Amino acid sequence: MNAPRLEWNEGGRPRSARWRSEAGVAPPKRVQAVDDRLTADAAYRLASEGTGLVWCSDFNNARQLLQALSRRAERKPRKPAPPPASPTEAFHLHRQAQGQRSRVLGKLLVELEGDYGIDLPRAPDLRQACTEAWGPPDGESSVVSLRELLGLVGAHEWRKKGVEIPALGSPPGNRIHPHYGVFSPVRGEYLDLVANAPLPADDLAFDIGTGTGVLAAVLARRGVRRIVATDQDPRALACARDNLARLGLVRQVGVVQADLFPPGSAPLIVCNPPWLPARPSAPLEHAIYDEDSRMLRGFLAGLAAHLAPQGEGWLILSDLAEHLGLRAPGELQALFDASGLVVVGRETARPLHPKAADPGDPLHAARVKEVTSLWRLGLPQAK
Repeated sequence: MNAPRLEWNEGGRPRSARWRSEAGVAPPKRVQAVDDRLTADAAYRLASEGTGLVWCSDFNNARQLLQALSRRAERKPRKPAPPPASPTEAFHLHRQAQGQRSRVLGKLLVELEGDYGIDLPRAPDLRQACTEAWGPPDGESSVVSLRELLGLVGAHEWRKKGVEIPALGSPPGNRIHPHYGVFSPVRGEYLDLVANAPLPADDLAFDIGTGTGVLAAVLARRGVRRIVATDQDPRALACARDNLARLGLVRQVGVVQADLFPPGSAPLIVCNPPWLPARPSAPLEHAIYDEDSRMLRGFLAGLAAHLAPQGEGWLILSDLAEHLGLRAPGELQALFDASGLVVVGRETARPLHPKAADPGDPLHAARVKEVTSLWRLGLPQAK
């Protein structure tokens, strides 16, 4: 399947390049080349109308224009809207506003040369960051939204410096380096739960949906002798392997591609699925949103068949979905019952991230009640 292309006129001559969008957004139908003469108000009007703006001037000025567009997108309406009728409505309005903001900011575009270079004054060298995210260049020029490009650069910086994980021990060997497109382990409370819950056994564990490999690494540092970590995303598999190699854990942890469970059974099976049952609007959101609770339901439905006698399945899950009205009260327990599982124990923690204490956050009413749980699930005879 041929990649979509973007066509525009620049300096009186037609131009064409491949369109790049990690979110799968279609290329804008109307495109025009713009430079420093374009005012922020005019750019915001054009972007709001759906016009793509290919930047042809100083790169740093494009950054400043993007910031100006962001301020306009966040501007409060003159007539305040009535407060949401429920936390569920607040959640949907919040996502709607996020989507609209993303659509507008995504209209400011930058052309990349065939080697990912940028032929603009004061443009930084972003070729390594682009290669990490998209693979080696193929010699074909492309156009990408500046916002997505800067997000890719941010991911490159996270990958370089890593995220310190206290549950992995003392520095320097306690950092996880997330790759582009793989969710960063920034919610420390769930890592502490895995680091402190009583182990049912230390000979074998499965880590389902490993992502960066952080939970497999925590279990390995706790002394679990062999761990099989699974994922189906190639980026996550590469990221997990890289992190486990950095930490010197490749002999303890094997990383395999699988949709949920590997073959066989284990006395400990750990899973941290996406916490909110909603549809992702971009591939990068799959670590946050689990449409129809597919991963959660799949894990619970298959757990009994892969759990060794007297073993435990650890489900790490926030109850934010319940407080937002996205999951009904009692629904989680009903899933346990339908899967033939019993609750052996439960460890809990309050979230530590800044939004949990921010009254200005649109979802504050739900976040202030949020609890993260490690559900210790077993077979009926293990109760």
